[in-house]
Amino acid sequence: MKERAQELKTESRKGARSAKADGEGEVLAKIAEMSEPDRAIAERLHAIIKEHAPELAPKTWYGMPAYAKDGKVVCFFQPADKFKARYATLGFSDPANLDDGNMWPTSYALTELTAADEAMIVRLMKKAIS
Repeated sequence: MKERAQELKTESRKGARSAKADGEGEVLAKIAEMSEPDRAIAERLHAIIKEHAPELAPKTWYGMPAYAKDGKVVCFFQPADKFKARYATLGFSDPANLDDGNMWPTSYALTELTAADEAMIVRLMKKAIS
């Protein structure tokens, strides 16, 4: 929560345009702080999102790498170490267009990324921003 409060304070001080420009550097800095295997997964996710969903702006959200559209977080990466969890998580927020009937997943556990996993992430990203 402290990290989120600091993020909001920084955004209001700098203004939305400047905060957006700084987002990439902040996300890359957060990824660099991670231990393996979280760092490798986060680096690959960042590359996938930049390539296949360039309209999403990188930013930090509660101290985690996140990607927003029109200022609203669409997806985020939660490293396992942050919460001493067994696996990292790729999560989606309400603005993501993943609705599928009455029930659908909004987060995915990640222990590594295979080519098949990456292809699924690309499909999810395209659907989320549609």
